[in-house]
Amino acid sequence: MADLQVAPWTLVIPVKRTAIAKSRLAPAYPQHRPELARAFAVDTTAAALASPLVRAVLVVTDDPQVAADVTAAGAHVVPDLPAEGLNEALLHGATVAAAEFATNGIAALSADLPALRPAELTAALAACTAPRSFVVDLPGTGTTLLAAAPGVPLDPRFGLGSALAHQASGAVPIELTTIESVRRDVDTAADLAHAVQLGVGPATADVMSLVLGAATGTEGLAC
Repeated sequence: MADLQVAPWTLVIPVKRTAIAKSRLAPAYPQHRPELARAFAVDTTAAALASPLVRAVLVVTDDPQVAADVTAAGAHVVPDLPAEGLNEALLHGATVAAAEFATNGIAALSADLPALRPAELTAALAACTAPRSFVVDLPGTGTTLLAAAPGVPLDPRFGLGSALAHQASGAVPIELTTIESVRRDVDTAADLAHAVQLGVGPATADVMSLVLGAATGTEGLAC
């Protein structure tokens, strides 16, 4: 554990307003989509804070409920002042992180990792020894984690084909076979089913119990 103390990280997690987040879940979860999006963010934040390599988590969001929930979990909240998209939000969060935690590395982490395991995140961060490193999502085209060493610009290039974009920018892919929960982001109902198989965090599990209750007509569970 002593080695873990020499490479601390500040994680920046961007969260859209849940009223518009996770639109691809709407066909399967039309009434619970906002609650799922919020639960994903809370479970991701809590798991990140439980990693011994993580010294602080900054959540960039303008969603007041998300802000309250992640603050209660122990995260810092940074308003999305640019309000110009994901990469701009991450750059803003990284700037705040560098100012407040100058000796830490900075890593951007997707907010939709409800099955995230602290031990697997720790393994991924420990493997980030290049100036910039990244973790490819399970489909193989996106990015769930982008890490930059202290003093190195984060240079986020999230969006369609971000894995290739990050590699082209000089970031080094982390090729571990034991970090499935770090790679399991959730955009679709099939993604969520797989995350549930891996084991989701308590906030997501609570919403899924509501979904199950609504589907079976259990009294007292509102849709």
